[in-house]
Amino acid sequence: MFVCRHATPGRFSSNAGVHRINQLIASLPVKERQRILQSGKTVELAAGTILSEVDEPFKHAHFPGSGLISMLAVTSDHQPLGLAMIGREGLLGATMALGINSPRMRAVVHVSGAALRVSAPQVRRLLREGPALLSTLQRYSYVLMGQLLRTATCNSFHDVEMRLARWLLMTDDRSPSEGFLLTHQLLADLLGVQRSAVTIAAGKLQRKKLISYARGHISILSRSGLEDASCECYEIQVRDHARQFAHQKHNGASVLASSAKNGVAGVTVGDRSDLRSSPWSIPRQNP
Repeated sequence: MFVCRHATPGRFSSNAGVHRINQLIASLPVKERQRILQSGKTVELAAGTILSEVDEPFKHAHFPGSGLISMLAVTSDHQPLGLAMIGREGLLGATMALGINSPRMRAVVHVSGAALRVSAPQVRRLLREGPALLSTLQRYSYVLMGQLLRTATCNSFHDVEMRLARWLLMTDDRSPSEGFLLTHQLLADLLGVQRSAVTIAAGKLQRKKLISYARGHISILSRSGLEDASCECYEIQVRDHARQFAHQKHNGASVLASSAKNGVAGVTVGDRSDLRSSPWSIPRQNP
């Protein structure tokens, strides 16, 4: 169960550190990028922090530079269900570009990290003044809605092992540094299943030598094998993102760079020779 905490000042020495990692900020023209960096503040987000609640107006937008945010459906008779994941490829609060200021889901940090926090009034001002930011957030909203659709489809038709593989791949794609813990209970909440189902599914992936999982620490041993174990929903999400952001650049380099990387935030990659391309995978950088 998630516990609400408050965001604290971030570990980056300046807001400029976030734009080198958050892909949406990095893709903006220089003037718009500078305006948003000057309007925000870097904060450290602790795991368990509730960033937004259902039907409560956004107070801030968050552009993660590291860490992961889960979008959760909340019901009165069940644990929250994970529907979408936001990392350095996106932001929390994108629907403000559509004129929608209150979310329909709860947003909770499930992996600690740093983010650029911009107040909601400032975001609306920046959207009025920045056509590139407006277009970028509208396209990201479309991608995020596609992720929600795939999750609903996946939960209805695919088994737990496939769904677990998909969530691990999504985590891998969005993670910029090494070392990461995912407990059985958190994975169960994200997948909407009992902890025992996670234990069984993770055990199958371990026996296939695709991951190792000990005391909540997950290591990916074969990226390509994990992709094969996942369902088509993961590949569809990747294509959706690629269609919307294929021409964006990250400090002069395509954000659709190869996913051959030197380590993953929270996920340790073993056999790097078989890594495949992912649109979220950009070269790891030190803040």
